[in-house]
Amino acid sequence: MKRKIRRKGLLKERIAMAVCAVTVLGVLTATGLWMKDSTSTQDRGYVVDLSEIEKNGAASGTEDEIRAIQHVQEPEVTGDDLDYDPYFQETGSQNVENPDGSISESMSASPAEDVAAGEKLPEDAAGKEGTDGEDKEADTPAISTAMQPTLSFGETDTLVWPVVGNVLINYSMDKTVYFPTLDQYKYNPAIVIAANEGDMITAAAAGKVTSVFEDPQIGQAVTMDLGNGYEVTYGQLKEILVSEGSYVSMGDMIARVAAPTKYYSIEGTNVYFKLTKDGNPINPMTRLS
Repeated sequence: MKRKIRRKGLLKERIAMAVCAVTVLGVLTATGLWMKDSTSTQDRGYVVDLSEIEKNGAASGTEDEIRAIQHVQEPEVTGDDLDYDPYFQETGSQNVENPDGSISESMSASPAEDVAAGEKLPEDAAGKEGTDGEDKEADTPAISTAMQPTLSFGETDTLVWPVVGNVLINYSMDKTVYFPTLDQYKYNPAIVIAANEGDMITAAAAGKVTSVFEDPQIGQAVTMDLGNGYEVTYGQLKEILVSEGSYVSMGDMIARVAAPTKYYSIEGTNVYFKLTKDGNPINPMTRLS
């Protein structure tokens, strides 16, 4: 009798143990599945609703199993949850921080510091263009880029012939000389040198062009300052290569020989060549080498 009671007691204990084991195993299994699904859901960044699992659990599991099943939702992302890399910042950020906590110089430099560093801001340049520009131009001395050589023609200096040719009418200021085209005698403050039309005329000495003009008798002409009051005038020109204010050296080309004016039609093509000192004519033949 006692053996039967013991056997029944052992049987009940085994059944209870089996039920407990099954229950514990079911809870562990449900918990493992929930944790697996939760981890997978967080990795994918999705919100997972396990309502179906809850329904299935309510229909087939115990209250402990139901309590073990929860809704898994995507947690709210905060700044503390992110992995912070001090060397990585958003491109274009105005508050980029370096690992030592200091603000990046390239991002935090103020406009005033940029100007101090030598970088003019566009708005500053546009705003000051009409105001400071005139003051700066007034304060800046005018610097000529043209070379201005010293002209020092003296009494012992000589001239070179501006063109090769015979003298048709010589210099004469003490008595009159005959002019064939005019058919009259008159004073001549220059010499008239025979030449061919188109011949190149060169500078007889270094000088500065003071005048480019046209005269009825000598046609197109050029006057040059040689220095110390000396001036030389070339007439009967065309295709003039110099301009007022320009400097020429001895032998530089200045123009070509033109056809003679009507005042020299009989004399023929020529070059009018005149030398003066303080406005008074000098015989060029005394200085021509």
